[in-house]
Amino acid sequence: MITIPARRGKAVRLEAGQALRIVNTHGHQVVDFWVFVAGHLTEFSGMEQSRATWERLYPRVGDALYSNRRRALVTLEEDTSPGRHDTVMAPCDNERYALLGCNDYHDNCKDNLHAALLELGHAIPYTPGSINLFMNIPWEEDGSLAWKAPISSPGDHVVWRAQIDCIAVMSCCPQDILDINGRKPVEAHAEILD
Repeated sequence: MITIPARRGKAVRLEAGQALRIVNTHGHQVVDFWVFVAGHLTEFSGMEQSRATWERLYPRVGDALYSNRRRALVTLEEDTSPGRHDTVMAPCDNERYALLGCNDYHDNCKDNLHAALLELGHAIPYTPGSINLFMNIPWEEDGSLAWKAPISSPGDHVVWRAQIDCIAVMSCCPQDILDINGRKPVEAHAEILD
């Protein structure tokens, strides 16, 4: 079992055919998630391309995350949560926390992505949008959005099956100002499955 520490990120390599189970251990932790093509990190999971293919705002079992080149990277094989995953909000960054009133550095998903990739020897000069697993961002007919606590339960999980060799990155979102983690970021867990 892989621990994704509270407020930190973790990257893993997946071979085509392997799967990654991501567990919301405590039920209220958002996990930002990215997928990069192994050996070609300029190709990565694209939220715009995925939404256009799904014709929905979040995936259902059987849907793939599509790359910025419109290739299926990983397929959602299992989801024991209520299925609410955000694909609209950008990963948090230090600038976002400044807008929320933080005067000092704040842990964030953008930096967690880059630190996790660096642990595997990779550096990229950009930050793609993430799918924010278990993140509850309700939307209204008038277009308004809200920041709500996850509706998942302890132990809820998703399983993503790799369609090609890739690198998956997970970040336990450090958000402790808005309600998306119940204002208490904690660890989550993951496991590579054959």
